[in-house]
Amino acid sequence: MENIESSNNVLDERIGSNVHYRRQSTTPTTENDEPRRIDPLDLTFHNTKQAYKSKKTSELLRAVFVLYLSQFDSLVFNHAKLTELGRRVMGKRLFHKLMEATFYGQFVAGKNEVTIKPVLDHLRSFGVKSILDYSAEEDMPESNEKKNDKRKSKKDDETGKKYKYDEVLARPKEHRPVARTYFYRNEANCEKNMDIFLRCIDAVAGATYGTGFAAIKLTALGRPELLLQVSEVIARCRNYFEEITGKQRMVFGDVSPSEFQKQLDQRFMINTDNEDIAKFIKRMDYDQRGLMNIFSWNGLIEMQTLVNDLFLVPNLKTGRMEPIISALTQEEEEMFRNMMRRLHTIACVATEKDVRILVDAEQTYFQPAINRITLELMRKYNKEKAIIFNTYQCYLKNAYDTCQIDVELSRRQNFYFGAKLVRGAYQEQERLRASQLGYEDPINPDYDATTAMYEKNLDFFMKKIIETGLENKKFAIMVASHNEDTVRYTIKRMQELGISPEHRVICFGQLYGMSDHISFNLGQSGFSVYKYVPYGPIDEVLPYLSRRALENHGVLVNAKKERNLIASEVWRRITTGQFIHRPIGNYRPI
Repeated sequence: MENIESSNNVLDERIGSNVHYRRQSTTPTTENDEPRRIDPLDLTFHNTKQAYKSKKTSELLRAVFVLYLSQFDSLVFNHAKLTELGRRVMGKRLFHKLMEATFYGQFVAGKNEVTIKPVLDHLRSFGVKSILDYSAEEDMPESNEKKNDKRKSKKDDETGKKYKYDEVLARPKEHRPVARTYFYRNEANCEKNMDIFLRCIDAVAGATYGTGFAAIKLTALGRPELLLQVSEVIARCRNYFEEITGKQRMVFGDVSPSEFQKQLDQRFMINTDNEDIAKFIKRMDYDQRGLMNIFSWNGLIEMQTLVNDLFLVPNLKTGRMEPIISALTQEEEEMFRNMMRRLHTIACVATEKDVRILVDAEQTYFQPAINRITLELMRKYNKEKAIIFNTYQCYLKNAYDTCQIDVELSRRQNFYFGAKLVRGAYQEQERLRASQLGYEDPINPDYDATTAMYEKNLDFFMKKIIETGLENKKFAIMVASHNEDTVRYTIKRMQELGISPEHRVICFGQLYGMSDHISFNLGQSGFSVYKYVPYGPIDEVLPYLSRRALENHGVLVNAKKERNLIASEVWRRITTGQFIHRPIGNYRPI
């Protein structure tokens, strides 16, 4: 049993302008009962000596240089052309040396599972854990998908427009995504991606002492257009459910399957004694708990049911069972089942090796399917603790509603819930597509609205942690943010609710090479914090480095502050005779 301290041992001490968060006399211990060093947490994040004690001075100078270059439009937006020119002019070997000394060295941990091990150990020695991500990406001008969408939506309404295959989908690179976009080539490439994810799980299991994560994207494991189709199914099911019942929630609500049947009988004069319709009604309650669920999603992900057989509903005019959208071809059926098989393989291996899986959020036109499939994986694999984590993008207008629905489903179906909260990474592409195709912009109007949504969702999850009992750990939340105010807000709410770091239900996350003044302050102060650690061969991670340069450029104000903090620490070392600094960590992550 882990030692859980009472909330009375959590203090907020204000000393001058510095805010410190620490625990009183009780000394936290590790699993081996060894004392664990804990520093006071400076919530102003201005204590550069503490924040950068894990860094050599040469690493700090590199960080200042790289972050400085990331502010220039001409360098950032022409990064790919410049790297290709550099490779031709300098030759492969010299170019690799340059990248290792600059962008690659700043944002990437190493080439493979072996070379990153010292980096992971170093992070851990300063109280920081790891999320591993094999970051080799394909830098292609456009996807290999055909431009024409042969699957015609039943209606050219807003739902049909949103889930239409279009030029923004066909040419995602043109919109400078700051989150990874996978390009579908063929099924063999998806198998390769699955193998990469499995190797990442092995690396996590071998290097993070049972505390690590591996990140995956569903669009890497199958044809993304299939997720588009399933997302449209979900949207149309909501419309169908609302038309019949007047209720807006299709997964659960005040309407039971028997009441749904009554509405079909009385309002639409449909004979529900018909054998096919009777089977449809029975499938609504596949858990036999009176839950409203139009489709048996467990049959979908466990490959017990063909997609075309699953997505059938009674036509409200004829009463005949018909697909809610046009049927998948036999080839598409096989592709979808392959995607589910890959997901199960990853989840099974992760469960066996006790490695947690972060399923990344993607664009809104993929996300309903990703979200629903991830929930079913949770239901299957989160039996004893949270192994599968879902990601919620708080820049979406419907983020809070989605969190509410998903949490209620977890309560009724009794599985552990893992959630990562992020602000979001597809704003430019989402807004452009909504404008071009004529549907409502799904993004919050401004940054402040997104922050309010983030805090609202965070409060919601924290209250659920308290309601279900801290000791039960039914909820595990990752606050994935580079925003200092968000981190401060989280810690303040933890104090108010009596949630201690030792409860191990809330953790923080930042990208490797960014916001070290936040990550290491947290880790060295006894909080659970992770670095999202990319790795892969230099040539293959260049697209990833391009995106990191774009992201730094997009958060220029924060990057400028971070540069100033790092420069301040370099100057402190120079003026105090500590320019040569050899980092030796004696911290242990919680």
